Amino acid sequence: MPGVALLVFREVLEAALIVSIVCAATRGVRWRGTYVAGGIGLGLAGAMLVALGAGAIARLASGSGQELFNAGVLLAAVAMIGWHVLWMSRHARELAKHMSAVGQAVKAGSSSLTLLLAVVALAVLREGSEVVLFLYSMAMGGIGAAGLAGGIALGVGGGVLLGFALYFGLLRIPLKHFFGATNAMLVLLAAGLASSAARFLLQANRLPALGEQLWDSSWLLSNGSLAGKTLGVLIGYDASPAGIQLVFYGATLLLLLGGMRKAARPAPARVGEASAARMAQTQP
Repeated sequence: MPGVALLVFREVLEAALIVSIVCAATRGVRWRGTYVAGGIGLGLAGAMLVALGAGAIARLASGSGQELFNAGVLLAAVAMIGWHVLWMSRHARELAKHMSAVGQAVKAGSSSLTLLLAVVALAVLREGSEVVLFLYSMAMGGIGAAGLAGGIALGVGGGVLLGFALYFGLLRIPLKHFFGATNAMLVLLAAGLASSAARFLLQANRLPALGEQLWDSSWLLSNGSLAGKTLGVLIGYDASPAGIQLVFYGATLLLLLGGMRKAARPAPARVGEASAARMAQTQP
């Protein structure tokens, strides 16, 4: 049972942290709970299908199908998060001023909300499929039903509790800083997912390593530890990254930060509007 609990906990934790950040970033949005629950349900259904077809997926692309599938899921999530971050950078000031009407404000950018909540489905899909495969292999190894059920309950419970702890911690951020803080977390999350996608593409021999292992900090904080797993989700920590991972991480950070700065700039006033404003100011 402890082995099952640990494996389930590690996978559930990653999905739970991503879901928590998404929920915090969509604070106050109408029907958010329905979207999130739907995303989790779709992710679980997809995870079962992926697990059932894991053998066929793995045989694709000369045996690299699983790595390519994981990389595709991660890059899709990066694109969706990036789109939402840029949208929020353009509208965060208005949302912060009118928090009571966030649901109406976000309605104009409903495609952004839909894309971000699709990240929930992708996170649950990737982690859920791994959990199903782990549990299937352990069941075939002879573990009893009681041990399997107990391990699942402990693992899921622990991961969800840590996810809730992050969520309620984010809600304590003062409202004037809230959207900036959640946007920053989403940017780091996207950069970390891009780095993980690069690792899968490297494993599939689709990218050059640019340095197999730039450093090894596993003696201080291993990827498999609770802190390492948490930081891996939140900021993209990797104890022994390849050079290509840093390229993907840095490129994603620069693109999103540059896009956020550009999106946050006020739109230039048109000539007619500027003239009317000057006339209104000069009138007694």
